[in-house]
Amino acid sequence: MDRFEFDRHLASAARAMAEESGTQSTLDRAVQVATELIDGCDLAGISLVREGRIETPAASHEDLRQLDEMQFELEEGPCRDALRHHEVVLVSDLASDSRWPRWGPQMASEVGVHSSLSLRLFLEGDDLGALNLYAYEQDAFDQEDLLDGLVLAAHAAVALAHTLEQDQLRHALDTRRVIGEATGMLRERFGLSTDQAFGVLKRVSSEQNIKLFRVARYLVETGELPSGDDAGM
Repeated sequence: MDRFEFDRHLASAARAMAEESGTQSTLDRAVQVATELIDGCDLAGISLVREGRIETPAASHEDLRQLDEMQFELEEGPCRDALRHHEVVLVSDLASDSRWPRWGPQMASEVGVHSSLSLRLFLEGDDLGALNLYAYEQDAFDQEDLLDGLVLAAHAAVALAHTLEQDQLRHALDTRRVIGEATGMLRERFGLSTDQAFGVLKRVSSEQNIKLFRVARYLVETGELPSGDDAGM
């Protein structure tokens, strides 16, 4: 693909990622775009840091999940390095790269991949995860692929940050709605004021060690306040 075609397709892909309605669809679109635009890329996926854990919610093939899972199990690999230490990690031959003496040879043997390119996704210094590209051939990614990957990762990071923000906003609105419904139910059932009804929810949350939102959702769904037996709900 020549430079003009790449830029045209990238612009179209960036618009498509920005128009996705949720985090998962944005991740899936970014993975699809990577396999379409980066020459030599056979597998693509995105790993995210969530609550201190690393997950791979989007992958073009199940083999990629195995590649990532083994990195976290063996505590070595290019994705882990991209997330923790380096913005870009380029590998020409996984089987012989001395940086990952266990993971590289094992993945070359079991999965058949020999090249990788991992690019950290970030926005204004906030790490979000990594875009990981793999190829079955050795030396599959050159410097032009690296530069193209950086541009794609930047667009994906912007789109991902936007959808994460929108997801958080939707969750906050849903939380307020459910708590409002639960408060209204207690007001009507027991003749309480709004403050008193909300206080009941808070007290149950504290006594049962259950988050306030889950207490409210349980009440809305069942018509009852959770008891001690429902602490693991």
